[in-house]
Formats: sequence, structure tokens, C-alpha cells
Amino acid sequence: MLDDILTLLRHDMVMAHHPEPADGVELEILRLLLVAATEQMGHTLARTGYSANIKERRDFSCALFTPDGRLLCQAAHVPVHLGSMPASVHAALAVFPRLAAGDVVLLNDPFAGGTHLPDITMIAPVCLGEQVVALACNRAHHADVGGLTSGSMPVSSSIFHEGIRIPPVKWIDGGVENDGVLALLLANVRTPDERVGDLRAQRAANAVGARAVLELIERYGEATLARLVQGLLDYGERVMRGCIAEMPDGVYVFDDVMDNDGVSDAPVVLRVTLTVAGDEATMDFTGSSPQVAGCINCPAAVTHSAVSYVFAALAGDRLPHNAGAYRPIRVLLPDDCVLNARFPAAVVGGNVETSQRVVDVLLGALAQAVPERVCAASAGTMSSLSLGGVDPRTGRRFTHYETIGGGMGASLAANGESAVQTHMTNTMNTPVEALEMAFPLRVTRYAVAEGSGGAGRYRGGDGITREIEALADMDGALLAERHRHRPWGLAGGSPGTAGSAT
Repeated sequence: MLDDILTLLRHDMVMAHHPEPADGVELEILRLLLVAATEQMGHTLARTGYSANIKERRDFSCALFTPDGRLLCQAAHVPVHLGSMPASVHAALAVFPRLAAGDVVLLNDPFAGGTHLPDITMIAPVCLGEQVVALACNRAHHADVGGLTSGSMPVSSSIFHEGIRIPPVKWIDGGVENDGVLALLLANVRTPDERVGDLRAQRAANAVGARAVLELIERYGEATLARLVQGLLDYGERVMRGCIAEMPDGVYVFDDVMDNDGVSDAPVVLRVTLTVAGDEATMDFTGSSPQVAGCINCPAAVTHSAVSYVFAALAGDRLPHNAGAYRPIRVLLPDDCVLNARFPAAVVGGNVETSQRVVDVLLGALAQAVPERVCAASAGTMSSLSLGGVDPRTGRRFTHYETIGGGMGASLAANGESAVQTHMTNTMNTPVEALEMAFPLRVTRYAVAEGSGGAGRYRGGDGITREIEALADMDGALLAERHRHRPWGLAGGSPGTAGSAT
């Protein structure tokens, strides 16, 4: 796909060889080429992955970074991955500041830029000779990384319950694979063959991204491409500043609650104070609950990711998703806060559930400033289901993970979409045929939960009913929210129906 775009645009690229500042046409061409590169990385990962979670649900994200770790471009993949990925890249560079050709770094540590342990990030330098010219990066949710329950999504009270924690480590050094790193990882998971397959798919995806960057250098030249990259970062900043400047100056406060933390029944408060001043915005989460005993503590990188997602959605399609776009945005997190997890906090639900509530809280604050640009609360949960055991058909151990989805909140101008993945998750569903072929499971019902969206002039989107029958003994867990505190409406609209599980 990238080669096709380059062929169509080769005549336009002639302009890139003069030294004047980049104009809008040049920047848009580069933006599209970079997006094509990251999307191509994703296609490779989906085609070569082993697990249903990668092949079918596409629970992964791909991006390119500058050599010093600034986000250059990302594909339209999973928001909770993408907005937090820069923190992982910086953590890797702090340990390995001099990456070289053939290196591959792995990490999943939530206290070093990660999200939760199933999300393994892979970083590879793109080299022109001995010079690092970019970083290719992807993050994939592995269907098991050990821990208390199959699928590594337990109702936990410590990071030690959730699986193997990987600090930044070189899996491949100068093209030579470190067998010990892989052996250590595989000794701690339930489905090692599947993990190897998905890791090698991640490596292949980064190789595709590296090849695309080198093609761009070949066609543009290093100096011209560097000028255009800086121009694109600056353009991202201008677009975001313009978006924020359209909001009325002021201080907007909103809070919401999580049902509980999985250990106690007490609700957990999330509060934001949004300050808009000119073309800059500050989010202060002071007033949110302290770190909790259960697994809904949110790593700081994930909180930042939710903020990035909301403001990127406000800016719309004109925004290039790069580091420059987030220069006008500031996030303040107290030290002892459920949104700023500290070791050894349990965090597996913070990534999938608390991140969704951060979005709702931000939208509630923004609704006071720009009600015409936001929607009411959506499903507010990823409803993460993990299962595993021994498949009697093969005698082999299996693990399965999926998110169920729900309804989208209505806006002042339109009904919400029904039965979709909302906000911080952007994966596909696991098709019934694929699930039943791969696992000893049977889907007995899969339908829109009619009438579950909130009533109003414009209705909230309806949720999903999914019933699955286990055909063998298995264990697992369900992490879900909005079973007690319903999604709120805006402008007099009614709240949505609470979720349930049996």
C-alpha cells in the first residue's frame, strides 16, 4: 500500500527538495505516508499473529517515533495503547540510550510506561548505516502472561498476582536472539507456543515499519525529511492550540465514580478540574480517590492516554497524531492517587476499566464548556472476559480473552451508536465461528440489548448481550463496570441501563 501511494505522489515530492519551510501540501503528503506505514505494520501483525486476540480482535497498536522518543505517527488502533506508548519508549531509551541495528527491546512493566501486563511493547530502531533515524514500535495484548487466572486478567490485589512483569530488556541484540529472555517469558505463561507466534508477528510488524521509513528517506533525502518531520510536529501543535482556543476560558469541575475496586464495595471517586486558558488546557485530578487495594489502579501513562484520546477526538480528523499535538496539554496527578499507580499496586483493571471512566469524567467537564462537541457517558466498561483450561479436543491448554463492547452516548445532535467498542478500546469482536473453532466454547446468544440506551430527544446507544457456554472445565475472570452506577445523560437525557453478569 505504501509503495502505491508513493508512486501516485512521486511528482508532488519534487517540491520537497527545496529548503523553504514546509507548506500544507507537503505536510499532508508526509502525514498520509506515515499513516500508511503504521497501518501497514498493523496489517502485518494481524496476518501473522497466532492468537485469536491478535488475528480476529486486532488488539494491538502500531506507531513510529523519532530517535529521541517523540511520537511521529500512529495508526488508528487502540487508544489506550497509543496514548501510553510514548512512556514505554522513553523508559526503554532510559535503559538502552544507544540502540543499534538489529536490536529489539521488550517491556510490559506498568511502572515503566506500560499499561497492564498482557500488553507487551516491542521497540526496534530504524537504522541508516550506524545512525538511528526512527523507532518502530508496537504493543499487542497477549492472551496470557501468567498470573492467578487464565488470560491474566484476575480480580487481583497486587501486581504479583497479574503475571510476569518485564522491565525494558533486549530480546534481540544486534540481530542475535537472547534465548534466555524468551525462555524466562515462556516458562511463566500458560500458552507458550501462542506467545512465541505473537511475539514474532510483532517483530515482523516493526520490520515493515522500518522498511517504510527507509523508503521515505530514499525518496526525500535525510535533510528534507527531517525538515518535514519538524514541520509536522509543529503543525500538530497548531491544530491542537486552535482546538483549545475555540473553548471558552474557565475552570470546569466534574466527578464520577467506579462501582468498586474488586476488594471492597466502596465506590471509587474520579475528579477532574479542567482549566482552559487561551490555547492551553490543564487537567488536575486532585480530589480523586487514593490508590486502592483492588486492581483498578491506573498507571500514569494510561491516565495520560485517556486525556490524549479525548482531546484528539475533539480536534477531529485534521489533527496529525504526534507529540507536537500534546504540547498545549498539561496533566496533574497527586502522588497518592488511583490514577497514578505506585508499585506494587494491582493495575490490570485500571487499563481496561478506569481508563474508560477517566474519559467520562473529562467529557463531563468539557460538556460544561462545549456541550455541542461531546457526548453523554457511554458504556463505560470494556467488559473484559478471560477464560482458559485444557481443550478436550486436543489435550492442549488454551486461553481466551475478549472485550464485549456496549453503547455509545448520545450527543446534542444525534443518537449514540449501538453495540460498538467505545472510547479507549477500538478492537473488533471475536466472531462466533472463530471462537467456537478455536476454543471449547459455544455462543448461545449474541444480540443488541434493545432499550438499554438512555432515553431522550437523542437516545444513547444500546448495549450487547453475549451468552457463552463452556464445553469443558475452565477458569477465568470478568472485569466490568457500570453495574451499579449507570452511565449518565446530558441536557436532561436519561441514564443508560446498568450492566449485569451471571
